[in-house]
Amino acid sequence: ISTNDLMEQLRFKYRQKPWTETLKLVHFCMDKPLRQPASPDSPLHSCMEKIQRTLNARSLFSVMNRLESLSKQKGLNAYVSPSGTTCYITSNMFYIEIQLEKDGRVMNVKLAHLGETPVVCDDLVQHLRMNNYDAFGKILEDLSHLYQTPGNSEMKAKTYLALEALEKDLYSMSLLDRAQDVNRVTEVLHGKVGHLVPRTGGTPVNIEFYISPYQVLEAELNPGSQVCGTQAVVTVEGTDTLHKLPLSPLILDSQVGEDGNPAFLPLSDELSTEMSAFFVLKFHQPIPMSSSSIEEIQRLTGMLGLVLRLRIQITGLKLAPLFELIVQSALKEKCSEDLSTPESCFFVSLPDCPKHCYFINKGSEKTDLAGALVSKIPFSHPKCVPGLLEILRHQVAFNSLISSCVSEKHVNEDDSEVLYFEVVPHKSTSFSVFFLHPVKDNFACVVIDVITSREVQCCLHLHPQDPRLNSSDDFIARAVERCMSVPVVMRAIFRRAAKVKADT
Repeated sequence: ISTNDLMEQLRFKYRQKPWTETLKLVHFCMDKPLRQPASPDSPLHSCMEKIQRTLNARSLFSVMNRLESLSKQKGLNAYVSPSGTTCYITSNMFYIEIQLEKDGRVMNVKLAHLGETPVVCDDLVQHLRMNNYDAFGKILEDLSHLYQTPGNSEMKAKTYLALEALEKDLYSMSLLDRAQDVNRVTEVLHGKVGHLVPRTGGTPVNIEFYISPYQVLEAELNPGSQVCGTQAVVTVEGTDTLHKLPLSPLILDSQVGEDGNPAFLPLSDELSTEMSAFFVLKFHQPIPMSSSSIEEIQRLTGMLGLVLRLRIQITGLKLAPLFELIVQSALKEKCSEDLSTPESCFFVSLPDCPKHCYFINKGSEKTDLAGALVSKIPFSHPKCVPGLLEILRHQVAFNSLISSCVSEKHVNEDDSEVLYFEVVPHKSTSFSVFFLHPVKDNFACVVIDVITSREVQCCLHLHPQDPRLNSSDDFIARAVERCMSVPVVMRAIFRRAAKVKADT
């Protein structure tokens, strides 16, 4: 049969049927499970996604169909009430109740975990009212992942109780050193648990633990803007090994020990139990971390080494030069280009200054210069969190300095004057910036050592017979701490050197 004849038969077959039945048939075909599930990259899956996005959920019928289809995609069940205005999305451990008007407008959304009273979730209400089904689907995934742990329903319920206990302890820690006039940036950079946003409905606890000076400046220049630093979410995941997790909060009446840290109750049999799960700090984007930082985290938690060994066995992951990982992550964030041929030379333009060209020496894979991309950190006790955040702040501050030398420009597009620099790894927390002396034909060097996320030491090295550059080590260190940008610091050094050159 020819294509034209086939299309004519299809038109004749459905000419007598109302459009609502045809639409219902389309939805049925989209929701019908396949014998072999389509992979996310398959043409069929892509077509289904396009159809779902194109259908504008305005009527009650279309909203219900959209919710039912989305629930099945996430492996959940969906039921419509006899009245046709309420949709229930259910699993063995939780359910979501979505109340709709007859015109399809979302009235209310409630979430109930096993044995708990349903609570209104404003975040879910807003996502559905704005037709943001991607965000709504992500929350469904997060809720399902909470219970993807070994064991029966009783053990899964205990896993959720452990997460609740951890969240309460983290919130108590956030109140310990919080003054009435403390601002968000101070909490992010100095708070024991950073800037903590408690879990609301299906959105997990969010911790913002580092923000760069440029982001702080952007927030000050644009009041009301949502400028976010580096963040992590707190959740729980299943594992093949047993870990002792608390089932109730361990901080008693916000008491503080002699060292300024909260006093925790011991993990007794009444307050804890062993389960095949652990708590997790999960990052939105993998963070390049040095081997020394990974070892610090392993000593603090006793578990990250196990996770890394498992990843090496399963995926063949190997340590790589830390600078190479930082450059790749910075390129991925700053530009959407093919990273199959990573660059080592970057041109950076600054106001009132010749263009800078940075050659980044990515170093070797030896232990003190190697690193790995870390996407999550497991732990089993709330007391680990402040120490973990300090290690993460230290690493992210170091990464931001190296990333400041990375740009999307690899070729000099004009014939303007260029200043050349080479960035060379020294240790896991320090690096050197080499450049030509502005007055003599000798090399000069600045060694930058990131002691903590809040303290940097710098040392300017010159040939003994070369003129001074009018930039003391303390001046350079203050400049680094203030901007956390190598190009900006080098511009400041050359500006001061220009005065010396003029005097000479």
